[in-house]
Amino acid sequence: MLIRMTSEPELQDGVGEPDGFQRLWTPHRMAYIKGENKPTGPGQDEGCPFCGIPALSDEDGLVVARGERVYAVLNLYPYNGGHLMVVPYRHVADYTGLDDAETAELGALTKQAMTALRAASGAHGFNIGMNQGAAAGAGIAAHLHQHVVPRWGGDTNFMPIVGHTRVLPQLLADTRKMLAEAWPAA
Repeated sequence: MLIRMTSEPELQDGVGEPDGFQRLWTPHRMAYIKGENKPTGPGQDEGCPFCGIPALSDEDGLVVARGERVYAVLNLYPYNGGHLMVVPYRHVADYTGLDDAETAELGALTKQAMTALRAASGAHGFNIGMNQGAAAGAGIAAHLHQHVVPRWGGDTNFMPIVGHTRVLPQLLADTRKMLAEAWPAA
């Protein structure tokens, strides 16, 4: 991941005047903007990343913890440092499609995620939720996932409000390791 700050704009073909603005270059976001690695359809075998992640090592898949029916994984495009998701292994789109055991474990892993995030990062609060369906804002609507976003007092400043940019001070691999080590024993 390359992040570079500069006080002058990149000059293309010798055109442009420095304007004094600081620029934070985050080219890794272009994959998200272009929809790279998004599922090609609603089915389990149609490119669903949440179905493929469990086959990867924890480090390669950014998996923080694994349960019997659900797992916790870091979000590739986090809103805040430590933003993770609790995801059922089974390819199911709607919360009402979970069985009782999956529902219970999703709740238990969410509680464990909060505990680990508080221990590892001193989170002051959380945004927890799921977007059900594309119309509700789900980026991957075909496979249910619950977001757990840690929050700190004053964590929203001018960057996301004015610049529509998030500044994350830690690489995902380092965040995964820190949270996996802080994850409470079941």
